Amino acid sequence: MNREGPVVLVDGEGVPVPEPLGKLIGFARARILILLDTPRSTSDLVALGGQALGSVGNHLKVLRDACLVERQRVGRSVLYRRTDVGEIIVKASER
Repeated sequence: MNREGPVVLVDGEGVPVPEPLGKLIGFARARILILLDTPRSTSDLVALGGQALGSVGNHLKVLRDACLVERQRVGRSVLYRRTDVGEIIVKASER
């Protein structure tokens, strides 16, 4: 953090990632966590974040194991969303 506030980095896909969050969990995982401001499928995350399907799946597993995201089946789709803990971490990193 600097005197003007937290440093926010923008990745190649235009997704702003607060530097402290990126340093804590890695910028790829931070990007996914930030993109989960609304429930999204793995395919949505691939399209929005520019990562390969396998990478997104691996990052989602790590985030789920850390209780930062959860998944829910909706019809034939599986949607991911932030947990309350994930939401708190994202909001805290924006300060």
